[in-house]
Amino acid sequence: MSIKSISKSEFEVMKVIWDFGRAVQYVDVAEKLAEKDYSWKKNTILTFLTRLVEKKLLRVKKIGRKNEYYALVSESEYLGQQTENFLEDIYEGDVKGLITNLVQKDLITADEIDDLQEYWKRMKSTE
Repeated sequence: MSIKSISKSEFEVMKVIWDFGRAVQYVDVAEKLAEKDYSWKKNTILTFLTRLVEKKLLRVKKIGRKNEYYALVSESEYLGQQTENFLEDIYEGDVKGLITNLVQKDLITADEIDDLQEYWKRMKSTE
């Protein structure tokens, strides 16, 4: 299943919904965004919610006069798909090229590399 890419603003809205871990209404989303210092107007947030429904990341259900929004895609599913897309689009699937670039640009620390090596060993031992 291919998950559509979303804008940074739409991603911020999705992070709020994922953090709730349940169905949310506009007011829930607006309050959390305000806590994160986003001063978007009501129509802006509603537009993002509508776009996320259109992109099939959210489902909307009418409850009386209010809408409830449900995530159709988990955060890990979305991040996994975007990582695959990035790797394919930018590095043509070359994982080694990506990691080499992370190391050369000091975007990954020695401790993080050690953690990854330990993770890799654990994963290999469970196969």
